[in-house]
Amino acid sequence: MTRNEHEQPSAGNDALTGGCLLLLMLLADAAAAFLVVLLLAARGLGRMDAGAGQHPAGPPTDWAPLLSFGALALAVGVTGVLLLRVGNRFIGAVQLVLCILLAGHALGSWP
Repeated sequence: MTRNEHEQPSAGNDALTGGCLLLLMLLADAAAAFLVVLLLAARGLGRMDAGAGQHPAGPPTDWAPLLSFGALALAVGVTGVLLLRVGNRFIGAVQLVLCILLAGHALGSWP
């Protein structure tokens, strides 16, 4: 047997890897939330540009809130499942609760 087979990975390496993975997943959630805010803000600006007697340009049914909050719920849910698989049970459970709340908000904005 070689020397590498007997070496145990140090706890510092596992903590560093887990911390970096946690940071990357939370940055992905933050990026998804930023895109949702950007999309909804651009949608609101489009409505402000319409005149008082004119209808806003776009389809009569507004699917933007449903799709954006649904996509954000999906991103948060995937992150929560990944966190549970990695072993961060508390943070993963919080992410899944946030996913359920976002999915409920998305369904509440159903046109």
